[in-house]
Amino acid sequence: MTLLAFIVAIAVLVVFHELGHYWIARWCDVKVLRFSVGFGKVIYAKRFAGGETEWVVSAVPLGGYVKMLDEREGDVPENELSRAFNRKSVAQRMAIVVAGPVANLLLAVALYFALFIHGVPGIKPVLGEVAPGTPAAAAGLQSKKTVVSIDGQATPSWQEIRWVLLDKVLQQKAANIELRSEEGESEFRVLKVGSLTAADLDGDFLRKLGLKPYQPPVYPIIGKLVEGGAAQRAGFLVDDRILSVDGSTVELWEDWVDVVRSHPGKTLDIEIERAGMHLKMTVTPEPFDDGGKTVGRIGAAAFIDRAAFEGMITEVSYPPVAALQESLRKTWDTAIFSLKMMGKMVMGEVSMKNLSGPITIADYAGQSAQIGLGAYIGFLALISISLGVLNLLPIPLLDGGHLLYYAVEFFKGSPVSDSLWEAGQKVGIALLVTMMAFALYNDISRLISG
Repeated sequence: MTLLAFIVAIAVLVVFHELGHYWIARWCDVKVLRFSVGFGKVIYAKRFAGGETEWVVSAVPLGGYVKMLDEREGDVPENELSRAFNRKSVAQRMAIVVAGPVANLLLAVALYFALFIHGVPGIKPVLGEVAPGTPAAAAGLQSKKTVVSIDGQATPSWQEIRWVLLDKVLQQKAANIELRSEEGESEFRVLKVGSLTAADLDGDFLRKLGLKPYQPPVYPIIGKLVEGGAAQRAGFLVDDRILSVDGSTVELWEDWVDVVRSHPGKTLDIEIERAGMHLKMTVTPEPFDDGGKTVGRIGAAAFIDRAAFEGMITEVSYPPVAALQESLRKTWDTAIFSLKMMGKMVMGEVSMKNLSGPITIADYAGQSAQIGLGAYIGFLALISISLGVLNLLPIPLLDGGHLLYYAVEFFKGSPVSDSLWEAGQKVGIALLVTMMAFALYNDISRLISG
């Protein structure tokens, strides 16, 4: 599943990127010699009847290219000089180059539009227990209140809350939060994020702010027993409710779990409720190793009120016009955020651990595909934006590097020198190899650390 999802993702993103170059090249009457998905050795080639372009699938599926007629790459027949890329105006060459990244951004808009029309599942933006001593507690945020908007931007789900606050932390700007109580009353709070830095974005920054989604309480009722486990041997049954342990009242399942884990091999005196009757029992948690630490377990799982949890799921959808507006906003915001993160990495304010390579991308492709089509489409949109933004960076070898050369030519009135072009190519190779090395190192580190 992971391999297939990765191959499909790369194929879709590369094809759209290169089609951007291809369509505008054809529009500018540039002859396209080859359209390749992948690099290296050609494993499949097709030329359609009457067509001048060779359509190719190559061995290394980590990109692609469009090869155009160009005097810098070989002899061009006299009758086709007008169709050579290098003979076109600066504006036409810039349009052809920028068309690839733009195609990726437009693909993201289309994918988000489809998601917003169909509906995106998410968690309702209701606050869970606010951790004391955190920025959220200082702002007066309270559990069970719904986050309506942040700085005027609607937050219909926790995904949107995370996204907006991510940008606030990056910019070190306070967030003006509109809340709605269970009674329907509105109130406003100011969440200050100054205690967090860009480096905190490496982990779960929402918990550092003191925020987490509300979860319905899970009561200490046994929903499942492991065959032959300590709980079953002690006589526990499904639907038993734990009332107290060693005289201390148990209100939630997590309290019961804490007691069991902290008493490996020690007998516990339990009071339970079964079919309206109170009974006294004993159980001895079995010791087991949990990451080098010995904890107790009894082989029992909680009863989960699925209706209560499903009630916390929402579906965010929009009518067509609003969906288009949201897809444009989402693509723009994501692109700008990506640029900000790259800038922070260059400045050393954000860890290079945030840089991901093909292994991590493949892993995320597989995970999102297993979650569902909606998650996979969202993943494709995000990676398409990243690809578009990355290619617009002014790095030689990338589309942005070519744009930089052509911009210089536009203002200078003549092309940059061959020596400067070659030097730029060497710098571009060095930068890209370094970036790929960091990305692969991060990928391998994630695999090792899990």
